[in-house]
Amino acid sequence: MKNKVSPQQTTYQLHVSLFGIEPPIWRRLLVPCSMTLRHLHDILQIAFGWEDDHLHAFRTKGQYFEDLDMNPESDGVDEKKTRLDQVLLKEKSAMIYDYDFGDGWEHNIILEKILPFDAKQKLPICLEGERSGPPEDCGGFPGYEVLLEVIKDPKHPEHEEMLDWVGEDFDPEYFNLDKINKELERLYHKKR
Repeated sequence: MKNKVSPQQTTYQLHVSLFGIEPPIWRRLLVPCSMTLRHLHDILQIAFGWEDDHLHAFRTKGQYFEDLDMNPESDGVDEKKTRLDQVLLKEKSAMIYDYDFGDGWEHNIILEKILPFDAKQKLPICLEGERSGPPEDCGGFPGYEVLLEVIKDPKHPEHEEMLDWVGEDFDPEYFNLDKINKELERLYHKKR
């Protein structure tokens, strides 16, 4: 993710939240404006604890941005050739990040602030967030709600089975900022 810094380089503060879940699951991120949507996908996978096992796409104003290597028949724009600052042009602009078309996880991405570039600031970085990302393949937000109900109720007939599947240590309220940022730093240095 090595980017040459130009005088026009800025830092984007993004607010990313999952649709359909209350209380909300969200993250606030700082990223270089010049990163590709493919790199943003990698960052979102880490920030929400996804495993990158499914197709994804970005969309805004009728345009779709996808990994054309994974979906060569698509009419979408190549996410590897599209910079974030080509899609989110001004503060309050927004787009959707779809992950796992079967489960239908939609993330609302809002450009909260355009900040001056600071060469001392490590990017990307997660500033804050709330709640654990849902486990993969749980059936989207309706399935996630059922999962939460079942694991809270020890008398539910599927309680043990669901706990075995999701792991006894799964806590929907858990958010580990340090872990996310360590993974982002590892990713950033790997890409350099």
